[in-house]
Amino acid sequence: MTQRLITHLRHVDLAVPDFSRQVEFFAGMWGLSEVAADSGVAFLAAPGSPEQYAVRVRRADDKRLDLIAFGAARPADVDTLAERLGRDGVRLIGEPAPLATPGGGYGFRFFDVDGRTVEISADVSPRAHRRIEPRESVPVRLSHVVVNSPDPQATAAFYTRHLGFALSDRLSHPHRGDLMWFLRCNTWHHSLAVSRGPHVALHHASFELRGLDEFMRGCGRMMRAGVEKVWGPGRHTAGDNTFSYFRDPHGNVVEYTTELEELDEDRWHPHVYDSSDPAISDQWGTANPMSELVARQTFNDPDRGVFVAPPL
Repeated sequence: MTQRLITHLRHVDLAVPDFSRQVEFFAGMWGLSEVAADSGVAFLAAPGSPEQYAVRVRRADDKRLDLIAFGAARPADVDTLAERLGRDGVRLIGEPAPLATPGGGYGFRFFDVDGRTVEISADVSPRAHRRIEPRESVPVRLSHVVVNSPDPQATAAFYTRHLGFALSDRLSHPHRGDLMWFLRCNTWHHSLAVSRGPHVALHHASFELRGLDEFMRGCGRMMRAGVEKVWGPGRHTAGDNTFSYFRDPHGNVVEYTTELEELDEDRWHPHVYDSSDPAISDQWGTANPMSELVARQTFNDPDRGVFVAPPL
């Protein structure tokens, strides 16, 4: 496996036609804090995280995933990753350079095997953040991002081969084969997962809450406000984390979660879980059953940003 130089997940960036409505959802309902804004772009932070922002929202004619951003420990590691990717024939969008986004830093962008934009950066200034109090149902951090791919095995292999991600677990079905690959870049069970889907798209972005009580309070706030619930609340087996999926104003799926498993990497061996067993999807049995309708909602719309770099 390639030496791991990526340390963690930083943020997920979305482009949407109804900019004001999307920002209002994340800042007003979901519990993020708007920390910076310009004409047609907003940066929203998880209140408990030192990351400058967890979500960037950009006004655009078409809905798309702009990029997924990961951190590295040092600028030298950024340079090493850029050189390694270029040498391996990965298409770089630009060479490493200072970043103009909140917190600055040093980074570069490239297209992964599916054509989604990925950013890697180091030396981003930490943001002043705060402790999340008991019963406060706002995100502590961006937990993980899951993407759809029509060739998920190749996508998972790209991240393990080129970026040093490790496989934590897989979901498989007796008749449909492998369905999801859970990949880690640190001791969290997964920061990225790849799901089998009909087209390249965002599957969901997940936000960690303080604990079970805060998780349930956040879910209840969404449900009382009439936000469409896709699936949950329940508890997965892979990752052992709670889940409740909702749809944002543009049909992207966003998740509240908590208690994602931390692994002893020296002792961990990946499992292959049978997704046809309802207890694998939901240990508690409290969520609505996984169905074709739920799956279709997580397929999302085909991503219009494939092999098209975002303008900023």
